[in-house]
Amino acid sequence: MITLSVELEQEDDGRWIAEVTELPGVLAYGSTPGDARAKAQALALRVFADRLEHGEAGPDLLSISFKAA
Repeated sequence: MITLSVELEQEDDGRWIAEVTELPGVLAYGSTPGDARAKAQALALRVFADRLEHGEAGPDLLSISFKAA
């Protein structure tokens, strides 16, 4: 089972940025914390889907969960 952490931070311009710490480069902006978190989680799932499609994923990808950091 993989548990991914999502860190949130508010930018100076008011936007929120969410980063999945276990996946470098997986971050997304949103107008609210929830919006940014949802976009980052969706992007993380796309990364894993790409890995599965290309045979780069192990059996631990059968169960994925997210937690707030």
